[in-house]
Amino acid sequence: MELCEYARYDAVGIRDLIRSGEVTAGEVEATARRALAQANAQVNGLALPVFSQALAHAGDGPFAGVPFLIKDHGPVAEGVPFTLGSRALPGIVPGHDSDLMARFRAAGLVTLGLTTVPELCLGFATESLRYGPTRNPWDLDRGVGGSSGGAAALVAAGAVPVAHASDGAGSIRVPASCCGLVGLKPSRGRISCGPDAGEAMLGMSYEFALTRTVRDAAHLLDAVQGPGIGDKYAAPPPRRRYADEVGADPGRLRVAVTTKAWSGTEVDGRVAEAALRVGHALERAGHDVTEAGPVVDHEAVMRSLVAESVAIAATLLMAPRQPDPARMEAVSRQALRVAREYTGLDLLAAFDAQNRVTRSAAAFFTEHDLLVTPTLARLPAPHGTLRYDDPEHTLTSWLESLDGYGPFTVLFNVTGQPAISLPLGHADGLPVGVQLVAPYGREDLLFRIAAHLEQAMPWKDRTPPVFVGNRS
Repeated sequence: MELCEYARYDAVGIRDLIRSGEVTAGEVEATARRALAQANAQVNGLALPVFSQALAHAGDGPFAGVPFLIKDHGPVAEGVPFTLGSRALPGIVPGHDSDLMARFRAAGLVTLGLTTVPELCLGFATESLRYGPTRNPWDLDRGVGGSSGGAAALVAAGAVPVAHASDGAGSIRVPASCCGLVGLKPSRGRISCGPDAGEAMLGMSYEFALTRTVRDAAHLLDAVQGPGIGDKYAAPPPRRRYADEVGADPGRLRVAVTTKAWSGTEVDGRVAEAALRVGHALERAGHDVTEAGPVVDHEAVMRSLVAESVAIAATLLMAPRQPDPARMEAVSRQALRVAREYTGLDLLAAFDAQNRVTRSAAAFFTEHDLLVTPTLARLPAPHGTLRYDDPEHTLTSWLESLDGYGPFTVLFNVTGQPAISLPLGHADGLPVGVQLVAPYGREDLLFRIAAHLEQAMPWKDRTPPVFVGNRS
């Protein structure tokens, strides 16, 4: 299988090739290994060398034979060491799979490697001192976003069609915007975060993946959604098949569009224009489109984000062997300090802030069916713009700098609504993501609208300069 042929297909397309007998799973894996070597040499998206053997997986799952990568945020896969992008963590080896990893295996995904992240996954730039910068295949001098940056770079470069990602403040949607991908953050509870303490980070962290097509996101959600394998008292998985929603008629919707950041941060006009164009496209399609956005207490959002950061740091403080702060980057050290000083009253205040923000967002979606915003406030940032190892940063100032770059995403980590970033804009040779947000539990609505926009404003043939499918 030639690289240019391999890179043309999304995950469903590769699966169908294998099912039809046109190629074998072994041929696809061999091609994926060549693609990873070629792409990683330029984008630096792998945290470890490609696995000598793919992780065990089912041979009859819905994605049987499809190449895949997991994220270095752990614990994810039994026996695969993770470092959270930190020099202070030598490589912790999980003794079991996460619930989601068990479902990835059951789906038949062929896991070939581990992708890069910023240290502790606390950033929108994947430029840790442990790995060095992960480079954007659209412009190697620019970043890929974070924290699922390595995953985004390698999917965008055509090395794999889909890769594991997670989202604590925008960490699926921000890299999707930077790299021209589809990035879905599901509703809170749609995908189990598993039994590992602190993994869900106060309910603000979400697990899923990055893809190049809407249908891949829908088919993968069908494969991995539902309560955890060990969740004894959870309800049975929902019966809705999201793959059936792709392209279905959404009906006439009440659509709100806003390009104004709730924090007041300035939004680049080229980014705002992409969101406005989507609003115009939806209006032409017959939807009722107005300029509106939820009323947001930005201070409460930031209080919630500080609490989530403390929860991340606290998992290290509770570990049997604590990491050496001297081997950590500046903001990580600040997060550890704040976590040590955080009180029960601080935590209660954060829960109260989450509740107030969540109720406000829920009220907005009683009057609107869909919200359209930019994903980021600007184009993908040059390397070094977000300075995680800057000793001048406090934890609060760092989080405020993230908000200045990506002010539209974290709200929906707090509130739990599903949100998706789609590569619907392009400016100065760079992708521009537009975020769609639906009421809680309405991924079906996102898939319906996203598929229509994928047809009306297609991105399939728009590939970056660094792409394994490009003929030399």
